[in-house]
This record gives sequence, structure tokens and C-alpha cells, in this order.
Amino acid sequence: MTSDSPAEMQIVSALFIDEIDLRPVPGPSTRIDLKGIQFSAAAPSPLPLTWSPHLCVIVRCPDEAGGESVLEVTFHRGEEQIARNVQPFEVEPGKFTYRLVRAELEFEEYGSIEARCRIGQGPATTVPYTLLPPPPAD
Repeated sequence: MTSDSPAEMQIVSALFIDEIDLRPVPGPSTRIDLKGIQFSAAAPSPLPLTWSPHLCVIVRCPDEAGGESVLEVTFHRGEEQIARNVQPFEVEPGKFTYRLVRAELEFEEYGSIEARCRIGQGPATTVPYTLLPPPPAD
């Protein structure tokens, strides 16, 4: 970043998760515990089905940046956009925030999708997710 360009918010992390827990620690500070980070899952039933994984996007706002923006997440199968989520957010400069994104994704066949996350018109952070066939019955 050059001195004449404005500071922009940044995506620090974007992951599919089962759970998120926040806990205070001395400082004051906060810990974010992400549980069940995943890039794939076995389908719970035969296809077709609707799958709704949780995407956690953690955003950093530099001290010099404004504290308001928009998070856009588009979900793609190949080049086809199959879902979109847009949500405005605020974060105090110098701090972090997170947003949970849950899309209802239709699967007619097993395979991968990509979540493309961006703040405003900034660069995209891409996170893959693959739905696998159910495990064999015992």
C-alpha cells in the first residue's frame, strides 16, 4: 500500500465451520474458537438435496480505514453463480469482526462449489467446498 492510497478492510480468514465461540481473556482481549473447520462433507442422504454449510468470514479494519463496508459472498459451481449473500457491517478501526454466511445450496450431483468472498469491490478470497457421497451403510 502506498501512502496516497486509502487503507482498506481485509478478509483475514474465510472457512466453512460447524461452530464458533467467542471468549474473553485478560488484556482485554477476545479469543475466537472455530470448531469443525471443513472443506468437504459426506451427504446425509441421497441426492438431490439442499445443503447449508456455515461460512465464517473474519474481517480486519486497519486504523486508517473507515469502519463501514459490505461483505458479498457468491457461491459458484464452475462459472455458474448458484447463490449470493450481501450484508453490510461496521467494525471499529483497528479491530476485527466476523460474519456468518449460510446459503441453501442445491445439489443434483456430488461435487464442489466455491464461495467467493469480498469486501466492497475488493479482491475475492475463494473457499472450496465439496459434497461427497454418503458413507456406505453397515
